[in-house]
Amino acid sequence: MLVADTVVLLSAGTGIGILGSVLGIGGGVFSVPLLVLYFNVPIHAAITASSAVASVNVERGLANMRLGVFLELSTAAGSVIGAFAATYLPAVILQKIFAVILVPIAFLMWFGKENPADPEDIIPRDCGDLGSTFFDPAEKNHIHYTVKRPYPAFFISALAGSLSGLLGLGGGIIHVPTMNLLCSVPVKAAAATSNFMIGVSATASAVIFLKHGHLDTELTPYLIIGVLSGSFAGIRILHKTKSRNIKYFFALLMFLVAVKMFTGAGK
Repeated sequence: MLVADTVVLLSAGTGIGILGSVLGIGGGVFSVPLLVLYFNVPIHAAITASSAVASVNVERGLANMRLGVFLELSTAAGSVIGAFAATYLPAVILQKIFAVILVPIAFLMWFGKENPADPEDIIPRDCGDLGSTFFDPAEKNHIHYTVKRPYPAFFISALAGSLSGLLGLGGGIIHVPTMNLLCSVPVKAAAATSNFMIGVSATASAVIFLKHGHLDTELTPYLIIGVLSGSFAGIRILHKTKSRNIKYFFALLMFLVAVKMFTGAGK
Protein backbone atom coordinates (compact mmCIF):
# COMPACT_ATOMS: atom_id res chain seq x y z
CA MET A 1 0.00 0.00 0.00
CA LEU A 2 1.26 3.47 -0.91
CA VAL A 3 2.30 5.98 1.76
CA ALA A 4 -0.31 8.41 0.41
CA ASP A 5 -3.04 5.81 0.97
CA THR A 6 -1.87 5.28 4.54
CA VAL A 7 -2.01 9.02 5.18
CA VAL A 8 -5.54 9.19 3.72
CA LEU A 9 -6.73 6.31 5.91
CA LEU A 10 -5.20 7.71 9.10
CA SER A 11 -6.48 11.23 8.40
CA ALA A 12 -9.96 10.05 7.46
CA GLY A 13 -10.09 7.77 10.48
CA THR A 14 -9.14 10.65 12.75
CA GLY A 15 -11.92 12.80 11.32
CA ILE A 16 -14.44 9.96 11.65
CA GLY A 17 -13.37 9.40 15.27
CA ILE A 18 -13.81 13.07 16.14
CA LEU A 19 -17.24 13.38 14.49
CA GLY A 20 -18.39 10.08 15.94
CA SER A 21 -17.41 10.99 19.50
CA VAL A 22 -18.86 14.49 19.39
CA LEU A 23 -22.08 13.82 17.47
CA GLY A 24 -22.79 10.15 18.22
CA ILE A 25 -23.52 9.29 14.59
CA GLY A 26 -21.11 6.44 13.94
CA GLY A 27 -18.63 6.43 11.10
CA GLY A 28 -20.31 4.23 8.52
CA VAL A 29 -21.78 7.17 6.64
CA PHE A 30 -18.20 8.35 6.01
CA SER A 31 -16.00 5.23 6.05
CA VAL A 32 -18.05 3.05 3.69
CA PRO A 33 -18.06 5.59 0.80
CA LEU A 34 -14.34 6.26 1.40
CA LEU A 35 -13.39 2.59 1.13
CA VAL A 36 -15.71 1.79 -1.77
CA LEU A 37 -15.17 4.90 -3.92
CA TYR A 38 -11.55 5.81 -3.15
CA PHE A 39 -9.97 2.42 -2.48
CA ASN A 40 -12.32 0.26 -4.61
CA VAL A 41 -12.95 -2.06 -1.67
CA PRO A 42 -15.90 -4.50 -2.11
CA ILE A 43 -19.00 -3.30 -0.27
CA HIS A 44 -19.07 -6.24 2.18
CA ALA A 45 -15.46 -5.60 3.16
CA ALA A 46 -16.21 -1.88 3.55
CA ILE A 47 -19.16 -2.62 5.83
CA THR A 48 -17.00 -5.01 7.88
CA ALA A 49 -14.33 -2.33 8.30
CA SER A 50 -16.99 0.20 9.25
CA SER A 51 -18.36 -2.19 11.89
CA ALA A 52 -14.89 -2.74 13.32
CA VAL A 53 -14.36 1.02 13.40
CA ALA A 54 -17.66 1.73 15.12
CA SER A 55 -17.04 -0.92 17.77
CA VAL A 56 -14.01 0.99 19.12
CA ASN A 57 -15.54 4.45 18.88
CA VAL A 58 -17.41 4.40 22.20
CA GLU A 59 -17.17 7.15 24.81
CA ARG A 60 -18.23 5.78 28.19
CA GLY A 61 -17.88 8.83 30.42
CA LEU A 62 -21.19 10.42 29.48
CA ALA A 63 -23.03 7.40 28.08
CA ASN A 64 -26.23 6.34 29.82
CA MET A 65 -25.77 2.58 29.68
CA ARG A 66 -29.21 1.70 31.05
CA LEU A 67 -30.99 3.89 28.52
CA GLY A 68 -28.74 2.61 25.75
CA VAL A 69 -29.47 -1.05 26.49
CA PHE A 70 -33.20 -0.30 26.76
CA LEU A 71 -33.32 1.39 23.34
CA GLU A 72 -30.92 -1.09 21.74
CA LEU A 73 -33.45 -3.90 22.22
CA SER A 74 -35.89 -2.30 19.79
CA THR A 75 -33.10 -1.06 17.51
CA ALA A 76 -31.86 -4.62 16.99
CA ALA A 77 -35.38 -5.84 16.22
CA GLY A 78 -35.87 -2.97 13.80
CA SER A 79 -32.61 -3.81 12.03
CA VAL A 80 -33.84 -7.34 11.34
CA ILE A 81 -37.17 -6.03 10.01
CA GLY A 82 -35.37 -3.47 7.86
CA ALA A 83 -33.07 -6.08 6.39
CA PHE A 84 -36.04 -8.19 5.31
CA ALA A 85 -38.03 -5.19 4.08
CA ALA A 86 -35.09 -4.02 1.96
CA THR A 87 -35.80 -6.82 -0.49
CA TYR A 88 -39.39 -5.68 -1.07
CA LEU A 89 -39.57 -1.88 -0.68
CA PRO A 90 -38.20 0.66 -3.19
CA ALA A 91 -35.17 2.33 -1.61
CA VAL A 92 -35.64 5.50 -3.70
CA ILE A 93 -39.02 6.29 -2.12
CA LEU A 94 -37.74 5.44 1.36
CA GLN A 95 -34.75 7.76 0.95
CA LYS A 96 -36.95 10.66 -0.09
CA ILE A 97 -39.39 10.12 2.78
CA PHE A 98 -36.53 9.86 5.26
CA ALA A 99 -34.98 13.05 3.86
CA VAL A 100 -38.25 14.95 4.27
CA ILE A 101 -38.56 13.74 7.88
CA LEU A 102 -35.01 14.85 8.72
CA VAL A 103 -35.59 18.50 7.79
CA PRO A 104 -38.13 19.40 10.54
CA ILE A 105 -36.08 17.37 13.07
CA ALA A 106 -33.03 19.44 12.12
CA PHE A 107 -34.96 22.65 12.73
CA LEU A 108 -36.15 21.37 16.11
CA MET A 109 -32.56 20.50 17.06
CA TRP A 110 -31.39 23.97 16.00
CA PHE A 111 -34.04 25.92 17.89
CA GLY A 112 -34.60 23.53 20.81
CA LYS A 113 -33.53 24.56 24.30
CA GLU A 114 -31.01 22.52 26.28
CA ASN A 115 -31.79 21.46 29.84
CA PRO A 116 -30.53 24.05 32.36
CA ALA A 117 -27.47 23.14 34.41
CA ASP A 118 -27.67 22.62 38.17
CA PRO A 119 -25.23 24.38 40.50
CA GLU A 120 -22.31 22.25 41.64
CA ASP A 121 -23.32 22.33 45.28
CA ILE A 122 -26.85 21.06 44.72
CA ILE A 123 -27.66 17.60 46.09
CA PRO A 124 -28.19 15.22 43.17
CA ARG A 125 -31.90 14.54 42.81
CA ASP A 126 -33.57 11.23 42.07
CA CYS A 127 -33.20 10.81 38.30
CA GLY A 128 -35.47 7.79 38.02
CA ASP A 129 -34.68 4.35 36.66
CA LEU A 130 -33.21 5.54 33.37
CA GLY A 131 -31.96 9.00 34.31
CA SER A 132 -28.37 9.89 35.15
CA THR A 133 -25.95 12.59 36.30
CA PHE A 134 -22.72 13.89 34.79
CA PHE A 135 -20.35 16.80 35.23
CA ASP A 136 -20.09 19.14 32.25
CA PRO A 137 -16.67 20.89 32.20
CA ALA A 138 -17.86 23.38 29.59
CA GLU A 139 -20.68 24.53 31.89
CA LYS A 140 -18.71 23.89 35.12
CA ASN A 141 -21.84 22.32 36.56
CA HIS A 142 -23.40 18.98 37.31
CA ILE A 143 -26.24 18.00 34.99
CA HIS A 144 -29.02 15.84 36.40
CA TYR A 145 -31.72 14.57 34.09
CA THR A 146 -34.66 12.19 34.04
CA VAL A 147 -35.60 10.34 30.89
CA LYS A 148 -39.06 11.39 29.71
CA ARG A 149 -41.28 9.40 27.33
CA PRO A 150 -39.00 6.31 27.17
CA TYR A 151 -41.62 4.06 25.56
CA PRO A 152 -42.29 6.26 22.51
CA ALA A 153 -38.50 6.49 22.13
CA PHE A 154 -38.36 2.69 22.29
CA PHE A 155 -40.57 2.41 19.20
CA ILE A 156 -38.73 5.20 17.38
CA SER A 157 -35.50 3.28 18.00
CA ALA A 158 -37.04 0.37 16.13
CA LEU A 159 -37.58 2.77 13.24
CA ALA A 160 -33.95 3.87 13.47
CA GLY A 161 -32.85 0.25 13.33
CA SER A 162 -35.05 -0.51 10.34
CA LEU A 163 -33.79 2.54 8.46
CA SER A 164 -30.26 1.43 9.20
CA GLY A 165 -31.04 -1.97 7.68
CA LEU A 166 -32.85 -0.49 4.70
CA LEU A 167 -30.57 2.40 3.79
CA GLY A 168 -27.22 1.54 5.40
CA LEU A 169 -27.32 4.59 7.68
CA GLY A 170 -26.14 4.60 11.26
CA GLY A 171 -28.93 4.86 13.81
CA GLY A 172 -27.28 7.85 15.48
CA ILE A 173 -28.89 10.27 13.05
CA ILE A 174 -32.23 9.29 14.64
CA HIS A 175 -31.16 8.24 18.14
CA VAL A 176 -29.53 11.53 19.14
CA PRO A 177 -32.49 13.84 18.31
CA THR A 178 -34.92 11.28 19.76
CA MET A 179 -33.14 11.19 23.10
CA ASN A 180 -32.58 14.95 23.13
CA LEU A 181 -35.96 16.22 21.88
CA LEU A 182 -38.33 13.49 23.03
CA CYS A 183 -36.64 12.15 26.17
CA SER A 184 -35.07 15.47 27.34
CA VAL A 185 -31.61 13.87 27.55
CA PRO A 186 -28.84 16.51 27.29
CA VAL A 187 -27.26 16.42 23.85
CA LYS A 188 -23.83 15.41 25.17
CA ALA A 189 -25.26 12.41 27.00
CA ALA A 190 -27.43 11.59 23.97
CA ALA A 191 -24.40 11.59 21.66
CA ALA A 192 -22.34 9.41 24.03
CA THR A 193 -25.24 6.99 24.55
CA SER A 194 -25.76 6.77 20.79
CA ASN A 195 -22.08 5.89 20.38
CA PHE A 196 -22.45 3.15 22.98
CA MET A 197 -25.47 1.72 21.11
CA ILE A 198 -23.68 1.87 17.76
CA GLY A 199 -20.66 0.17 19.31
CA VAL A 200 -22.77 -2.71 20.62
CA SER A 201 -24.51 -3.25 17.28
CA ALA A 202 -21.29 -2.84 15.30
CA THR A 203 -19.44 -5.40 17.40
CA ALA A 204 -22.11 -8.01 16.71
CA SER A 205 -22.11 -7.15 13.00
CA ALA A 206 -18.33 -7.27 12.81
CA VAL A 207 -18.25 -10.79 14.26
CA ILE A 208 -20.72 -12.01 11.63
CA PHE A 209 -18.81 -10.40 8.76
CA LEU A 210 -15.50 -11.69 10.09
CA LYS A 211 -16.81 -15.25 10.09
CA HIS A 212 -17.51 -14.84 6.38
CA GLY A 213 -13.98 -13.59 5.71
CA HIS A 214 -14.90 -10.07 4.59
CA LEU A 215 -12.28 -8.16 6.62
CA ASP A 216 -9.65 -6.26 4.62
CA THR A 217 -6.59 -6.75 6.83
CA GLU A 218 -4.49 -4.31 4.79
CA LEU A 219 -6.66 -1.20 5.09
CA THR A 220 -8.79 -1.66 8.22
CA PRO A 221 -5.99 -1.47 10.87
CA TYR A 222 -4.91 1.99 9.66
CA LEU A 223 -8.51 3.20 9.67
CA ILE A 224 -9.02 1.89 13.23
CA ILE A 225 -5.81 3.57 14.44
CA GLY A 226 -7.03 6.86 12.99
CA VAL A 227 -10.45 6.45 14.58
CA LEU A 228 -8.95 5.68 17.99
CA SER A 229 -6.79 8.81 17.90
CA GLY A 230 -9.73 10.87 16.66
CA SER A 231 -11.96 9.44 19.39
CA PHE A 232 -9.61 10.61 22.13
CA ALA A 233 -9.59 14.09 20.62
CA GLY A 234 -13.36 13.97 20.10
CA ILE A 235 -13.97 13.08 23.74
CA ARG A 236 -12.03 16.17 24.84
CA ILE A 237 -13.96 18.30 22.36
CA LEU A 238 -17.26 16.83 23.54
CA HIS A 239 -16.49 17.64 27.17
CA LYS A 240 -15.29 21.19 26.48
CA THR A 241 -17.75 22.30 23.81
CA LYS A 242 -20.95 24.11 24.73
CA SER A 243 -24.02 21.92 24.25
CA ARG A 244 -25.67 24.58 22.12
CA ASN A 245 -22.81 24.44 19.58
CA ILE A 246 -23.08 20.65 19.36
CA LYS A 247 -26.82 20.97 18.67
CA TYR A 248 -26.15 23.51 15.91
CA PHE A 249 -23.53 21.29 14.29
CA PHE A 250 -25.76 18.21 14.50
CA ALA A 251 -28.76 20.09 13.06
CA LEU A 252 -26.63 21.32 10.15
CA LEU A 253 -25.35 17.79 9.51
CA MET A 254 -28.92 16.43 9.49
CA PHE A 255 -29.98 19.08 6.98
CA LEU A 256 -27.03 18.26 4.68
CA VAL A 257 -27.76 14.52 4.90
CA ALA A 258 -31.42 15.22 4.08
CA VAL A 259 -30.49 17.25 1.00
CA LYS A 260 -28.01 14.61 -0.16
CA MET A 261 -30.50 11.78 0.29
CA PHE A 262 -33.32 13.63 -1.46
CA THR A 263 -31.31 14.82 -4.44
CA GLY A 264 -29.22 11.65 -4.72
CA ALA A 265 -32.02 9.10 -4.42
CA GLY A 266 -32.20 6.84 -7.40
CA LYS A 267 -28.86 7.90 -8.88
